[in-house]
Amino acid sequence: IFFASLSAGVCGCCGRCRPRYKRLVDNIFPEDPKDGLVKSDMEKLTFFAVSAPEKLDRIGEYLAERLSRDVVRHRYGYVVIAMEALDQLLMACHSQSIKPFVESFLHMVAKLLESKEPDLQVLGTNSFVKFANIEEDTPSYHRRYDFFVSQFSAMCHSTHEDPETRTRIRIAGIKGLQGVVRKTVNDELQAIIWEPQHMDKLIPSMLFNMQDNDDTDRAGGEENPAALAESCFRELLGRAAYGNMNNAVRPVLVHLDNHRLWDPNEFAVSCFRIIMYSIQAQHSHHVIQQVLNHLDTHSKNTPRVRAGIVQVLLETVAIAAKGSIGPTVLEVFNTLLKHLRMSVDFELGEGSRRNSGTSLSSGRGKENEERIVQNAIIQTIGFFGGNLPDYQRAEVMMFIMGKVPVYGTPCHTLDTVTSGFKCKTMSAGLPAAFLEPLCSISLMEDSELRQLVLEILHNIIDRHDNRAKLRGIRIIPNVAALKIKREKISKQDVVFMKKHGQQLYRHIYLGSKEEDNVQKNFELLFTALALLTIELANEEVVIDLIRLSLALQDMALANEENMPMFICCGIMALVAAYLNFLSQMIANPAFCQHVSKVIELRNMDAPYLLPEHVFREKCVLPESLDREDSGMYFQTTDIADALSGPGYNAERLGVAYVPQVTGTHAHV
Repeated sequence: IFFASLSAGVCGCCGRCRPRYKRLVDNIFPEDPKDGLVKSDMEKLTFFAVSAPEKLDRIGEYLAERLSRDVVRHRYGYVVIAMEALDQLLMACHSQSIKPFVESFLHMVAKLLESKEPDLQVLGTNSFVKFANIEEDTPSYHRRYDFFVSQFSAMCHSTHEDPETRTRIRIAGIKGLQGVVRKTVNDELQAIIWEPQHMDKLIPSMLFNMQDNDDTDRAGGEENPAALAESCFRELLGRAAYGNMNNAVRPVLVHLDNHRLWDPNEFAVSCFRIIMYSIQAQHSHHVIQQVLNHLDTHSKNTPRVRAGIVQVLLETVAIAAKGSIGPTVLEVFNTLLKHLRMSVDFELGEGSRRNSGTSLSSGRGKENEERIVQNAIIQTIGFFGGNLPDYQRAEVMMFIMGKVPVYGTPCHTLDTVTSGFKCKTMSAGLPAAFLEPLCSISLMEDSELRQLVLEILHNIIDRHDNRAKLRGIRIIPNVAALKIKREKISKQDVVFMKKHGQQLYRHIYLGSKEEDNVQKNFELLFTALALLTIELANEEVVIDLIRLSLALQDMALANEENMPMFICCGIMALVAAYLNFLSQMIANPAFCQHVSKVIELRNMDAPYLLPEHVFREKCVLPESLDREDSGMYFQTTDIADALSGPGYNAERLGVAYVPQVTGTHAHV
């Protein structure tokens, strides 16, 4: 009874009978806990522990006994002193005998964490964090941290009614988890920390606090749970080895599911940015794979949830593209294209149901939402494809054309994939398996589709970044001032134009006369002709392009298909803009003079045949074109005379251009 009632020192002969280590421990406690740890006696205890390390475990047990008693009796001043003594002994002793002492220490920390008193929980956490930073000489084979992961995770989710106390407890919980991570993550014997039962508590605890970023409370005026949790999350991911990535990422996806954070998905995007920038670069493909699998599991979820996951995938791919993506390239495309087709099928299904008269408003909404998914997928494919080497990008372009025979869909994707494409030879950039479906009739049916196809062609043909100088459609007064970059046409490109030039000419010819053309279509057609001239035109191709231009002029004049007058005048303006550009590019004075003369006459008498006028909003168009006024039109004989010198086979200008069905026909 007497010993049980002792709180500080002991007196009388009975005290002298007690073991020395107990007397040394008792002496560090003052009569009044407010006086704090008795430093001189703490030094004696520390010296004794260092000199007789075999006594450490008994010192620890005795301190634990005292602490447990003081916790029960709510004598928290003595609890603080006991923990301070433990901390100092831990820091001072690094012998083999420290192992049993650590068990006593952790038992005391657990006691504090289990208490309902916030101050004790914080005290216990602080001691654990100090312990976590100590490097032990030998690994511990039997120590487990399951309790601490559970307890610190519970503290991270504190719902204490006082906001300031709640923040203190959450911060303590995060610091505790950070301590567990630091103590265990580099110890092969503690690899168990990466197992699902621990990660499923640890990761959501961090995300829960990161998510609660609106909480502006500060503990001690300096830390907030969100910032601390993010720091701990980054540290954990940075330490994740190859085999642990899946266990670290899966709880993130589950948390985002449980808290419905895919729509809106700002937090989800933020999480995966942190993940991708924290992990080792060679593990990026693991994360991408996890997100792809997650997209598969949500294939029948709402369009917005699927779009949210795809946008997160885009973020991971965008970051991974800067480093090593790994062997997942085709798998990414396969999965994305599969979901693209599913989304289109969903949309078509909704459309047919809507047409049958059921669920009119909800069907239309669902259909529009599927477009959100499709755009997200297309953007992701485009970005990913845009970061591939040329040989892979060409494969991907053919892959997309073959895999997604959906109206319009491949073009949006390919426009992004081909952006910045710099193929050395045109046969690499426009292989037949890609060019033929791209220029097929099925992609001519809509004005916007034709624009996209032309933009894809621009992306591939323009290897010297001249497009920006050719934007719009106009009579360029001085082409030399544009400082067009070009190189001599390679033999491979000459062969390419012999084989496939007719396909490109035919595409431009047919695309010019479509009745739903708008100004942008004519602008893109002009740029296409100009880029062909810069990148692929030798003397033979120049003749072909002039024949094509004259055929377009004849088609507009004859107007056998009763095209609207705007289309006829648009074609005339296109031909004028292009021949003005071409004549200056080949620097033929007689050709330039003929073109200038026609343009001058049009300016005076038929401005609607020039791009600066016909595309104005209030341009007055004629009822028909005057075929008799030959001065208004470009003449084959005049151009042939201008090109009659060496280099050009001007006689071929006398043979009218007729669109060929395939590119395999020889030139006329």
